[in-house]
Amino acid sequence: MKKTNSDDNNIIYYIVGKNIKKYRELKGLTQVQLADMCSLSYGFISDLESNTFRTISLNTMYLIAKKLEIHPKQLLDDLDK
Repeated sequence: MKKTNSDDNNIIYYIVGKNIKKYRELKGLTQVQLADMCSLSYGFISDLESNTFRTISLNTMYLIAKKLEIHPKQLLDDLDK
């Protein structure tokens, strides 16, 4: 996993990935289950959560948030809060 600091413009992908993992685990879902619910590949979810994937569309973020039953902005919440 790449290290990401707050000066890195890609930090948003780290934040989104970690929040997806957080809310997925709170719902008691595996990566495979979330991927199936969203019609996405397991690898895509895994890459998002492990900070190895550097792009995600707003549509996909919205879909994941909807399936996790959270507001999409929660995927953008700073992890330090």
